[in-house]
Amino acid sequence: MTLLRRGLLALPALGLASRTEAQTPLRLPEQWYGVEVEDNVFTVQMPGVPDHRIVNDTSAGGTPFKLHSYSLDAGSFSYVAQSALYPGDVDAGNPRVILQAALDSRARSLAGGKWSKVEWRQVQGAAAVESIGALPAGNALRQLVLLKGRRFVSLAFLGPAGSVTGPEAQRFFASLKLQS
Repeated sequence: MTLLRRGLLALPALGLASRTEAQTPLRLPEQWYGVEVEDNVFTVQMPGVPDHRIVNDTSAGGTPFKLHSYSLDAGSFSYVAQSALYPGDVDAGNPRVILQAALDSRARSLAGGKWSKVEWRQVQGAAAVESIGALPAGNALRQLVLLKGRRFVSLAFLGPAGSVTGPEAQRFFASLKLQS
């Protein structure tokens, strides 16, 4: 089993976790925008145009690959969509091992270092896990990570406690459409 060398699964928008005061959620626009992620491997909707950055990473076996990260802050909410095509030296034969590594990596940023809810399932034919956890300073994180073949996909929503199951988060997660 080959796991990734670095914590590629770290969220670029965790700055939200350091906010110490409660904020009233900003009224989001009625119109959301479809975001085509890395060569249209999946689409997702966000309430604005996200920043896109490419992170160069390396597998534990030394093979370079790219992580595409799309992030948007809208009021007191942060939206993040990430994708990577793992190189051949990453053992994707047991998706649960890779997904568990993603859970473990992100749990380090949670209050108490663990998730409050973890649900394993299939999403559009891919092995997936959805999780929710409290962040320091009263915020929360909800994420969905999945692996379809060698394709890693992650959605994350950060916001005030209680917002991770609210309408903005629901709309974001429900909008995910994987391409075949």
